[in-house]
Amino acid sequence: MQTNQLLLLFSGVLLLLGLIAFFMGRAKAARVRATGTAMYAQPDQYAWFMVLATAGPAVAVGAVGAFAMLLLGAEIPTLYLLAGSLVVAAAGLMVGMAQVRADFHARQAIERVIRFLLAGAALISIFTTFGILFSIVSEAVRFFQMHSFWDFITGTTWNPGASFLAAAGRAEDAGSTAQFGSVPLFAGTFMITLVAMLVAIPIGLMSAIYMSEFAPAKVRTLAKPVLEVLAGIPTVVYGFFAAITVAPIIVAIAGAVGLEASFNNALAPGIVMGIMIIPFISSLSDDVINAVPDSMRQGALALGMTKGETIKHVVVPAALPGIISASLLAVSRALGETMIVVMAAGMRPNLTANPLEDMTTVTVRIVAALTGDQEFESAETLSAFALGLVLFAVTLTLNLVSVIMIRRFREKYRSNNL
Repeated sequence: MQTNQLLLLFSGVLLLLGLIAFFMGRAKAARVRATGTAMYAQPDQYAWFMVLATAGPAVAVGAVGAFAMLLLGAEIPTLYLLAGSLVVAAAGLMVGMAQVRADFHARQAIERVIRFLLAGAALISIFTTFGILFSIVSEAVRFFQMHSFWDFITGTTWNPGASFLAAAGRAEDAGSTAQFGSVPLFAGTFMITLVAMLVAIPIGLMSAIYMSEFAPAKVRTLAKPVLEVLAGIPTVVYGFFAAITVAPIIVAIAGAVGLEASFNNALAPGIVMGIMIIPFISSLSDDVINAVPDSMRQGALALGMTKGETIKHVVVPAALPGIISASLLAVSRALGETMIVVMAAGMRPNLTANPLEDMTTVTVRIVAALTGDQEFESAETLSAFALGLVLFAVTLTLNLVSVIMIRRFREKYRSNNL
């Protein structure tokens, strides 16, 4: 019997056992309650406890077995694993049935299971973060054993050259041309991100203020969904728009004022990226501004403030922590964008402060390093993990700075209200 058929049969039998456990548990609890005995829970709660006692251990055994087979390489026949899980389910049904009695707190037992599941869901993100960090660090260390960390951080030239020959045992043919200075990559990343933020933050924040404070209900109902459509457009479409429409316009405008601009320039992807992340700032800021209590607005108006003064001195300061969080989310989105940069800014590492020239970003180089036919053991491939590690550190620093700023703004706002 195939694995899919075994899983389908297992699911059907487990569902049947769960139904049996539910009705048996409720029937027994109802019989005990009919005798006039005071019980700590309702019959349905005992029934759901029976379902958890039956299905929970079976699913746990199956998950542990699948984990052992997939990640640890254990050889466990699928039929035996599923059969063992069903045996555990039957045992859980009998144990749960024995627990259906007057002095058993079924509701508390269910709540403990729910708390355990919620804690497990919270830990998944934490363990995933540590797993990502471990996988990046382990490969980045191998790269830094080949090339100096200081040269990687402070170097101004990114030229992998023929570094892949060293991984093939032909280091003498590669020469000493490989240079892995990451400054041009991060300069391009921050340049394009800065342009995107200069576009997204003012427009997103002003649109959020308009929709939450000034727009009629009909306009808000129509405008907000239309604005959020921007977040659902694929980035490759934005890349086409930046390369075919925005970049030629920038070149034409620059030529009209006597400046020279490349068709692969940093300004075009920055502007288009800013347009793309407007919904992130606008939607989140709109929700935060709407969460400001109406009593604060009414109190400011009662003291003689105008509508504009109320927004400037009361509403925006109260919503500022959320606005900062929305802006940080937009920055993280811009730092990780790849497709728009590839299509509109090019792939040349170029250390320049002129946004009209072509440049590239860290994520583009990561993609370039991990694709192609070069050896995985080569320095060029492993450099992707070093870039990822530094980018991870940059985003972590941004998060820490934002947390500090949010706390300071909250303390300042609270102290002004006291």
